Amino acid sequence: MGLLKTALFGAAVYGAIKYITKKDVNGRSIADGIKEKAPEWIDKAKSLKEDVVGEYKARTSPYV
Repeated sequence: MGLLKTALFGAAVYGAIKYITKKDVNGRSIADGIKEKAPEWIDKAKSLKEDVVGEYKARTSPYV
């Protein structure tokens, strides 16, 4: 049973990778779009983290 699960999981991963890296009519893939948008998403995540940390410190500070 373990061999069957491994084979199915491997086939699913292979299919997903093929789908993500498949080029469309314009010659671009989903992976290319993710690579382009990653720096923007990182900047948004950093600003969100700063907001959350600031809010946490404001709520937990005994000297407010």
